Amino acid sequence: MGLANHSMDDWFSAIASASELPGDAGRELCENGFAVIPGPVVGLKLAQLSAAYDAAVSGADPADVAIGSSTTRVNDFVNRGPEFDALYVHPPVLEACCRIIGQPFKLSTMHARSVHPNSPAQALHVDFQREGDGWPMVGFIFMVDEFRGDNGATRFVPGSHAWPVSPEGANTEPSDRDEKQIAACGRAGSVIVYNGSTRHGHFANRTAQARRSIQGAFIRRDAPAAVNQAARIRQETLGRISPLARYLLDI
Repeated sequence: MGLANHSMDDWFSAIASASELPGDAGRELCENGFAVIPGPVVGLKLAQLSAAYDAAVSGADPADVAIGSSTTRVNDFVNRGPEFDALYVHPPVLEACCRIIGQPFKLSTMHARSVHPNSPAQALHVDFQREGDGWPMVGFIFMVDEFRGDNGATRFVPGSHAWPVSPEGANTEPSDRDEKQIAACGRAGSVIVYNGSTRHGHFANRTAQARRSIQGAFIRRDAPAAVNQAARIRQETLGRISPLARYLLDI
């Protein structure tokens, strides 16, 4: 992207001037509220990331682990190793942030999330209500494993990010059985980028294997982050990441 020498004040305009979203992804993001795009990690590096993921999850402090009925979440993947550094600086994801957020932004959180084997579908929901405090938000999901209809791929209700907002602040919503749901399937290494106000949830995982992912969220730079990255950043992380990464972490 050629951003290495930009000052802090120039980052947003430099990112916004790039054209990184492939093919029809920009249109799909605008119309449907999500798009599946190629990710920044391929080949041997993807195998290394998969192994690093398992090691990071198994070795995580219990305080960073949340085990639910259908998923396990492990926080702080900014600091889990160099294998994950490329995920939150991926240029197409940053371009999506420029389009949706429309002003300087930062990373709010990045965590691992695996869908348990033989687990039920997740209810449809939005990550960020339209017009709520801090709105809008852009999410991304990196597929550590292939996302398929039988292993808990994320499904979206296309166009729901633009639905009218009710007086209570929630998007008008149909039943979870709405026929317009689209599965965001892809090969391992792919990335889903989405508007945080798009209704979504994972399908049931009907297989005997966990379906792994790394998820992150970007928010307006003036909004409160879910994780204080400056407080959590490790020296080894700080020593290896780029100026762009530091900008996105707001440190």
